[in-house]
Amino acid sequence: MSDEYILGISAYYHDSAACLLKNGEVFAAVQEERFSRKKHDSRFPKSAIEFCLAEAQITVDDLTNVVFYDKPLVKFERLLETYIAYAPKGLISFFSAMPVWLKEKLFLKSTLQKELKSLSPRNTFPELLFTEHHQAHAASTFFVSPFEESVVLCLDGVGEWATTSAWIGKENKLTPLWEIDFPHSIGLLYSAFTYYTGFKVNSGEYKVMGLAPYGEPKYVNKIYENLLDLKEDGSFRLNMDYFNFAAGLTMTNDKFHAIFGGPPRRSESTLTQKEMDLARSIQEVTEEVMLRLAKSARKETGIRNLCLSGGVALNCVANGKILKAGLFDEIFIQPAAGDAGGALGAALSAHYEYKKHPRTVQKIDAMKGSYLGPSFSNDSIKKILDKLGANYQELPNEQLEDQLARILANGNVVGYFQGRMEFGPRALGGRSILGDPRNQKMQSIMNLKIKYRESFRPFAPAVLSEKVSEYFDIQTKSPYMLFVADILPFHRIDMTEEQKKLFGIEKLNVPRSSLPAITHVDYSARIQTVHAETNPRFHSLLSKFNQLTGCPVIVNTSFNVRGEPIVSSPEDAYRCFMRTEIDFLVLENFLLNKKDQTPVEEEDSWKKEFELD
Repeated sequence: MSDEYILGISAYYHDSAACLLKNGEVFAAVQEERFSRKKHDSRFPKSAIEFCLAEAQITVDDLTNVVFYDKPLVKFERLLETYIAYAPKGLISFFSAMPVWLKEKLFLKSTLQKELKSLSPRNTFPELLFTEHHQAHAASTFFVSPFEESVVLCLDGVGEWATTSAWIGKENKLTPLWEIDFPHSIGLLYSAFTYYTGFKVNSGEYKVMGLAPYGEPKYVNKIYENLLDLKEDGSFRLNMDYFNFAAGLTMTNDKFHAIFGGPPRRSESTLTQKEMDLARSIQEVTEEVMLRLAKSARKETGIRNLCLSGGVALNCVANGKILKAGLFDEIFIQPAAGDAGGALGAALSAHYEYKKHPRTVQKIDAMKGSYLGPSFSNDSIKKILDKLGANYQELPNEQLEDQLARILANGNVVGYFQGRMEFGPRALGGRSILGDPRNQKMQSIMNLKIKYRESFRPFAPAVLSEKVSEYFDIQTKSPYMLFVADILPFHRIDMTEEQKKLFGIEKLNVPRSSLPAITHVDYSARIQTVHAETNPRFHSLLSKFNQLTGCPVIVNTSFNVRGEPIVSSPEDAYRCFMRTEIDFLVLENFLLNKKDQTPVEEEDSWKKEFELD
């Protein structure tokens, strides 16, 4: 029997990606931005598809199906209905959106066929299928989860019509329960505050989440009184008098600005206490909505497992609150929960729901630790380094790890590139920058001298899975860095009375625990548990660091500078290493010391290349 290959695609909105299934197994998955080096690239994922096909050593002609992650005609219907409902207000937005729709998106089927044909040696294309957007979100998390049965909640900006939906996943089926439709969207409400606080929509939402602990929830009542009608069961409606996203080109309008005391903050201008308080307020409202929805889903179905998906499911603080509430036995969130994961969900939906294949549940989950992208052999890396004129040492695994543990313990920052690249927005030890969490200066060094980003941004700890409950208030796996939990009291440093009076960003320089570099100002951390089964090399490095220092935790942040997608190739990694103040670079078994390299270009050249996020 020949192998069945299904290719899932997400494209043309934001975060385009491709995912290949081989006989139902997640074989390869990657975002287009990693190849194009354009963050959140939304174009047809040509390079991502080429990688997936090359990985399986097949061509487009060997694919059984290609599946797209939403239904463009239904989305077009929603746009037209919205413009008619808001006429004549929406005319400018209508005229700016329509040329793209009429040229590309409305005739998406023929656009996709043309693109696929151009990749085919025989100039043909496989059968095309289309899932609904939220169906793809639900499939992307449930079908790879370790559950036979689960409630599934999908929360995002908007798909075709749905913005929030609930499903029951059982074996190889997803049954829809209910949905909340556009324009009522918790994702778009959060994006409105992202816009108003001066960050980029569909990119800066995680900054709002990181900023929230510096503020007070002063605006919560204002949000409930004016913007959001939230019911006990978690269902909600937005008061559209305050928003501009349905009809205009911005998220908020003058009425919104009036109740919050002025126009939106200008991008890159100084952050004030007001933005911190706004961030805290919308974060608390979002947590309350998600918590109520989760309670209702548990009560309505009696099912003891929960899967989350959609862009809002990347809000790891809210996820942590649901986890802590103890509503479910287990919670699973697929690592590429946003639109990129739609490619995975589209392929899985076709495999299980359309073709009705039986499903075998994996004990951990079916995502292979999310290590689904490109990898590079030592031979290919050596050729690249020689071509670049780099100075390096090649070391066997054990020796390299011993040396790395010492390098980290001495306060150095390490660019770490090994194995397959991660699928989704988080670096999980495949394409990471590492540091010592005990070092009080590490957060500011990494933020300002390496990532070139805002000083308030917290860093995440990677921790040995078997040691996580010795440091953090969490009893579950968190392999994809999608839960925030508190540092245990034993490791905390209590604040003095003087320090307790500090406001906003002044709180930043007060060490909160014995691991100051990964402890946020509210004693929380976004946790990655590292497992020997899915990333043996990273697990081994953490074990060596633990043996040397007695600390099983390392600072882990994504290998990139601000505005740049995570590095994909050895060339990307070397370029980032040379442009920043990273001290050492590891590329598989090669170790490079910055002091041994010939300087290549001025350090801030990245600013000309990458648009700030």
